[in-house]
Amino acid sequence: MKSAQPRIVIIMANLGTPDAPTPQAVRAFLKQFLSDQRVIEIPKLLWQIILNLFVLPFRPKAVAQNYASIWQDDSPMRKILNEQVALVEQTLLSQNPDLNLQVIPAMTYGQPSIHKVLNQLSDDMPDQVILLPLFPQYSATSSAPLYDALSQWVLKQRNLPALSMIRDYYQHPDYIHSLAQSVRDFQTEHGQVDKLLMSFHGIPQPYADKGDPYADRCRETARLVAEQLGLSNDQWAISFQSRFGKQEWVKPYTSELLKEWASQGVKSVQVMSPAFSADCLETLEELEVENRDIFMESGGQSYAYIPALNVRDDHIAVFTKLIQAQLNASREQLLS
Repeated sequence: MKSAQPRIVIIMANLGTPDAPTPQAVRAFLKQFLSDQRVIEIPKLLWQIILNLFVLPFRPKAVAQNYASIWQDDSPMRKILNEQVALVEQTLLSQNPDLNLQVIPAMTYGQPSIHKVLNQLSDDMPDQVILLPLFPQYSATSSAPLYDALSQWVLKQRNLPALSMIRDYYQHPDYIHSLAQSVRDFQTEHGQVDKLLMSFHGIPQPYADKGDPYADRCRETARLVAEQLGLSNDQWAISFQSRFGKQEWVKPYTSELLKEWASQGVKSVQVMSPAFSADCLETLEELEVENRDIFMESGGQSYAYIPALNVRDDHIAVFTKLIQAQLNASREQLLS
């Protein structure tokens, strides 16, 4: 029997993280992540040979050490995701007393698995499912695997709920404002610098050449943030990090740009990463530590990482506004 209040499940999903900062856990995570052909487009048989003979036997130990350096009682990404989910659910419940709402965390790879989360819904099917990928800029390498998971689940269901998926929010005014305000807040405490660098996670250049809009979306996000901050062209730049393998990735590369700036006499830099909705290995270790060392060893004098938006009030407000728009669009149908 249908509930008196429409039951709506909102899934907030991030990329994923190992279960522990150990080589064994990292190996399991990397195997799942790097086996996805959305992520690695090399022919499957060839890539499985490379992955199992050259990547998984060696890479997990070093990656596990990096995870150990940022690990607390859990992975930062998973910990922040759980906090984001609790805050979003609290706000949405207060705004929608006429709806039976539940907000659930999920990960594309690792735990809590998006596949398990969706399969659990089958036992008590809600009236509506809203999926929010926590990737501000859509990419076939990040958001699309969640589309895949949802599609695979749909094929197995007989009694389907209403479904909606929020593609991305790379130019949403509230998101841009939150990013800009995070810079203002950081600089109020730590002072201004010669350059602001907006470093986004990279993708291989061939992916962009084939039509992935991610790099263009990153450039638009960066342009809008710089515009809101009132920065001139020589006060900021965009770059891309986290390269993997030997093929060309979208440029400029974060590490190379920092070396170039230092050699040109740039003394102070602050770096942010608007592609990440939660701090993680790529921000807390790669950006905050590795790239700081690169800049300082190349002649720089001051380097600071501006944290991701994480659980800032204005960031939580962005999520709730995106979800509330979906609820408003379907409210009349759900309550009829």
